Amino acid sequence: MTDYSLDWPRALGLETLSAVFRETPRDFIVEEVLGFEPTGEGEHLWLFIEKTNLNTMDVVQWLSSKTGVKTRDIGFSGLKDKLAITRQWFSLRYPGELDGSMPEHITLLRKVRNSRKLRHGNHRANHFVITLREITPSDYLLGHWTESVKSCGVPNYFGLQRFGRHGANLQRAAALSLDGKSRVSRHQRGLYLSAARAYLFNRVLAKRVSSGDWDKPLPGDVMALEGSSSVFHADDSDTEIVRRLSEGDIHPTGPLWGIGESMVTADVKTLENNIIQDFGELKTVVEKAGIKSMRRPLRVLPQQFSITAEAGKVVVEFILPSGTYATSVLREMVKAPGL
Repeated sequence: MTDYSLDWPRALGLETLSAVFRETPRDFIVEEVLGFEPTGEGEHLWLFIEKTNLNTMDVVQWLSSKTGVKTRDIGFSGLKDKLAITRQWFSLRYPGELDGSMPEHITLLRKVRNSRKLRHGNHRANHFVITLREITPSDYLLGHWTESVKSCGVPNYFGLQRFGRHGANLQRAAALSLDGKSRVSRHQRGLYLSAARAYLFNRVLAKRVSSGDWDKPLPGDVMALEGSSSVFHADDSDTEIVRRLSEGDIHPTGPLWGIGESMVTADVKTLENNIIQDFGELKTVVEKAGIKSMRRPLRVLPQQFSITAEAGKVVVEFILPSGTYATSVLREMVKAPGL
C-alpha cells in the first residue's frame, strides 16, 4: 500500500502559531458568491440554503425526499464542509414551490427561478469568516501575516478534506476497477478520481514551493490569467511576464492530470512527468477514466483579506475563487489539526 504523504511545505516563511481550528460549526462560516443573478423565471427552482453541521449531500437527500426529484437531478455548484455554517445554492427541476417547515439545521434564505440547472463550479467565489481559538498573536505578527498574504498570495493546494480521512480516498482511487465491476456509486467514483488528480497537482506544487519557484516563471511554463480560465505559454525570460507575475495578474500553473497532450514544455514538462511517474497507480486510474487534462494556478490571491484579534482568538475573513481552499490560506499562518 502506497504511503501518500499529506504534509505540504509552506511557502511564505512566516512564523506560525498553534491554534484550535473548527471547535464549533460557527468557527467556519462560508457563503457562496454566485457572481450573477438568476433569470427569475424558468423550470428550475434555485434555493439559497444555510445549513449547519450537515454536508452538501445531506441537503440533496433531504430535497429529494421533500420534492420527489431524483438526487442526480438536483444541482449544486460545490461540495461544502460539514462542521461549518455554510450558505450555498441548489437547483431542482420542479414546477411547485418548496412549502412547509424546514428541518433543524436547514434554513431557506432565498428562492428564485432560473432557466438552467445549477452546474458544478457555477459560482464565482466563496466568502469565508473563520475563527481560530486559543491563539494570541502580537500586533506585529498580525501585520506581517496580513501584508505577506495580500502581497504574495498562497500556494493553491487542494485541502486535506479532498483526500478523505487519513488519505483514504487516495487508497480507494488506486484500487478502483474501471472494468465495470467496481461496486462504488458514481458519486464515490467521482470523489476518488478527483482526489487522485488533486494529489498529483499538490505533489507538483509542493516540489515548486520547496524549490522557491511556485510563483516564478520556469522554461516551458503555462500561465493562467487571474480571474479567468484562460491559459497561455510564457517565455520565462520575458520581463513583461515577470512583471505581470509580481503584480498578480497571471500565475504559473500545475497539472490536473488526464488524457491529452500536456501543454507544458522544456524544464516544466520534465519536472511534472518525473513527479507523476512516481505515482503511476493514480496516473493510470485517471487516464483510464478518460478525464481530459487541464491546468490549475499554482498560486491564489485572497481578496478582501483581513485579520481581527480578540481575547484568545483571531477572526480571519477573505474571499477565494471557487475550487480553492481556505485551509491553504490558514496553514501559512497557523498550525492546527485539519490544516
